[in-house]
Amino acid sequence: MLSAMFTLLNLALLHGALAQTSMGPTVDVGYATYLGSQSYPNTVAYLGIPYAEPPVGDLRFHATVPLNTTRVSEEANLSGKAVVSATYYPDFCIQGTTGHGSMDAGGAGSEDCLKVNIYAPYGAKAGNNLPVLFYIHGGGYVRGNPRNWPFDSWINQSPNVIIVSVYYRLDSFGFLSTPEFTDPAYGDFNAGIKDQIQALKWLRGLHMIANEGEQLFSGAIAQSVFRTPLPTPVQQQPLFQFYASYAGCGTGPVAEQMTCLRGATISALARAQDAAVQGRFSGSYNAFHPVLDGVLITGHPTSKFQRNEFVHVPLIVGATSNETRSDGESIPLALKGFFPSLTDADIREFLRLYPVDEFNSPSQQLQVATGEPELICGRQAMGSPSSLHSNTWTYRYNTPNPTSGTDVVEHAAENWMMFDGTNTGFNGSATFMPQTPAEAAFASELIAYWLSFVRTGNPNIYKLDKSPNPQNLTNVSGSYMERRPATEAVRCAFAISKAQACEN
Repeated sequence: MLSAMFTLLNLALLHGALAQTSMGPTVDVGYATYLGSQSYPNTVAYLGIPYAEPPVGDLRFHATVPLNTTRVSEEANLSGKAVVSATYYPDFCIQGTTGHGSMDAGGAGSEDCLKVNIYAPYGAKAGNNLPVLFYIHGGGYVRGNPRNWPFDSWINQSPNVIIVSVYYRLDSFGFLSTPEFTDPAYGDFNAGIKDQIQALKWLRGLHMIANEGEQLFSGAIAQSVFRTPLPTPVQQQPLFQFYASYAGCGTGPVAEQMTCLRGATISALARAQDAAVQGRFSGSYNAFHPVLDGVLITGHPTSKFQRNEFVHVPLIVGATSNETRSDGESIPLALKGFFPSLTDADIREFLRLYPVDEFNSPSQQLQVATGEPELICGRQAMGSPSSLHSNTWTYRYNTPNPTSGTDVVEHAAENWMMFDGTNTGFNGSATFMPQTPAEAAFASELIAYWLSFVRTGNPNIYKLDKSPNPQNLTNVSGSYMERRPATEAVRCAFAISKAQACEN
């Protein structure tokens, strides 16, 4: 359900002791000492620290295995390195294609990617019990490289939190499924989600509807909720068979196919997962996403929220103004492509809510008619039930990415503002563009809201002081209060009522 999620927990810094050595800042976590880099005078980044065993060889397609700290310690000793460098970004997890353009092939990255980047105040000490923001990057479960969303400037602005950004398995490497995975001897459902959970357990720190057996977080920020269908393993089985066949592993029982897939090259698997979304697979469910496994994920997230089957913690949930993950000329085709289980009758009901004469253009009609059920209605689907139990805030981000050349505030537009002018590309790439003083001031305001929520569970306690002073470039706020349009509330109520048909 989540495109990107921040989770909050309280943690004695890495459960370890920080020190300043002649080499630079270090942290001793008991089984290893890591060397960080000082990115600002008040900020230290520890990059690429492992939280689990590498999911390679026989561990490919299996659930996350907790880190063997004895192995890490012995390898450090054998190498003669009393201090392990954590001063450079690690290899990101193997990427899938965005599906746009013949030059956009996936496959870059590494399987040995279960790492975290940790950003901390310089001079923080164990026992400070600083609040932790845990960042799960977006990318539709298919792509994403935490290097493209750095947090050094966040700590520089507010050196009283710790921020942890997690790498987790993506696309087929994280979400391959077939009904036979009910027997873990073959493989495990939702391995990419289990990576995130293991990272939180390593931190001791979380998902709002997952059946994890313990609460690993104390608050959540859900940005641009990706209301993608969560199919069953049976519905994903044709995709599994296509993938196995395309990778050269299509014959024999599942046990033999899985043995073959675990021995296949990364390039063979990358080509197979790309082919599924680039038109070579004719099935309805052509992407490797989380599935309803009946154990970790026991129901559609929207329905579970309406049934009060979620963790009650403070929540911020929002979207950009012009969200959509669909394009094309036909609303019915776009809706059916995104939500394969919708019937023709369901689609006719949707269309009645979006008459063209209520919009400035057919393109705006398409954007709203797809963007609301796909993303925007996540505010209402999560926010309304949450507000009955916990402090809850919703937002609409309404500033376009200035490099887009349009006034349309597209999906993920706020990332450019909040992460140093980042624009992500395919295969883990990104470019960073300079920000104007006004843009930097607005970014600081947004970051202050988020980090106030991290510190207190309320975004307004430590919001940026806009009174004139040498630190502030402007005393004009970029945010304001508004009421949700009544028509949007009605349309989203309908979309929420269709959670079972939309499978989200």
